[in-house]
Amino acid sequence: MRLSVERKPVKVLPDTKRVIARYFFNGEERAVELIKKILALGKEETFALVSPLLQDFSKRHRNITRKLLRNAERVKKYVKQAGFEFEKLDEDCKLLIGSYFTHEYSIESAAFFNPSIVPDPDQSNLEEGQLRVIISFRAVGEGHVSSVVFRRAIIDRNNDITVIPAGNYIDEAEKVHNVMYQKRLFLKKAEEADINDEFINSVVDSLDDRFNYEQLKALINEERGKTSDIKTLKQYNLILALSDSYRRISFSRDTDISDRVIFPISDFESKGIEDARFVLFTDENGKKTYYATYTAYDGVHIMPKLLKTYDFYDFKTSPLNGEGAKNKNLALFPRKINGRFAMLSRIDGWNNYLMYSDNINEWDDPVKIQCPEYPWEFVQIGNCGSPIETEYGWLVITHSVGSMRRYSIGASLLDLDDPSKEIGRLKDPLIVPNPDEREGYVPNVVYSCGSIVHNDELIIPYGLSDHSSGFATVKLQTLLDRLRNGG
Repeated sequence: MRLSVERKPVKVLPDTKRVIARYFFNGEERAVELIKKILALGKEETFALVSPLLQDFSKRHRNITRKLLRNAERVKKYVKQAGFEFEKLDEDCKLLIGSYFTHEYSIESAAFFNPSIVPDPDQSNLEEGQLRVIISFRAVGEGHVSSVVFRRAIIDRNNDITVIPAGNYIDEAEKVHNVMYQKRLFLKKAEEADINDEFINSVVDSLDDRFNYEQLKALINEERGKTSDIKTLKQYNLILALSDSYRRISFSRDTDISDRVIFPISDFESKGIEDARFVLFTDENGKKTYYATYTAYDGVHIMPKLLKTYDFYDFKTSPLNGEGAKNKNLALFPRKINGRFAMLSRIDGWNNYLMYSDNINEWDDPVKIQCPEYPWEFVQIGNCGSPIETEYGWLVITHSVGSMRRYSIGASLLDLDDPSKEIGRLKDPLIVPNPDEREGYVPNVVYSCGSIVHNDELIIPYGLSDHSSGFATVKLQTLLDRLRNGG
């Protein structure tokens, strides 16, 4: 039977109007001189500058005054160095100071791609045959900094897809340091992050087996005050940056899903949060949790991380540890297998691996299960998101790289009880970049971070040459038959 893939007419494009207001700092000396100039202005001059500024930017940001006041607070020590008491400044002065330490960042100005898709927690008020979904995307802005953003969509009974238009505002989450760290895991990840093990041991020696961010920060600040050595100070900064990789973040309940952006916060993800692979995980008791594996990148280190949420308002992030949690391309199975968590990985950059764990944050003993086999995948093979459970086995959508570094999307079928056994693999790709899809920031690439089954079809959202995103569907039974009968 012929394997027919239908490309949907829906495209999701980057939108340069989607901007966030971010803190901007250009050095201590310049900060002090700038604040002196601002505070030399008279009261009327200050008001004359602040009033139109608020009118202008309040149309682009939810509660811009709160953002400006928050950024003014961040430079209060430089206000003191400039010879003024921050607490005695009136609100207009603080707002004006904050505006000079704020800039707009267009999170989608470069690209909007590599989507994954999961059922929305809210399935109310739908017609028969409809499914409400949340789609995550990798948004890329100036400097090629990646963040995670979301859209909501409706899939109807014919599997036609309507992506709900984005809201008028977009907001970062609030950073909340209320995570407890386990010393053993923290030390293990510090070693993997190239922090000197003797140094990190000396720092956390006086901490309990479980400690929080504030305890660690207080200890490091105390120790930092005892030295001026640049190498030592760099190690202290690395430890704080690593601790910042464990956090809880939350969004206001009055935000739409499209208003929420998970933007890099810690130094270990300063160059981007890449390729989130979301999955709806069901535990043995039927409890459902949304997880996403993603890659944090600082320009040197790659840190695989885990995102956890129940409602897409509150998230918990933490690093993934172990010899199997290296490189990119980790994808969690949607349930335990034989009582253990299971994960796909690509630790060597070109083969697929399988690993099991009793702890969702620790991954060791990866076993190679797939190697490039066909010419269109000779360079590498990896997953395109979490496996999908079917009656015949685990359906794994794959990406592969062939000649001219052309990326294609394929499929494999793994045994339900022992996913190390490959039942079948497509001999030809499902999707290759067509003439309308091959131009972009990285040409000749189609790539997905997660698919979904609805109304007997596999729905694959996929990135188009690192620029925008589209959708394709294929009959599930036809695909499974092909995989079970030699590809």
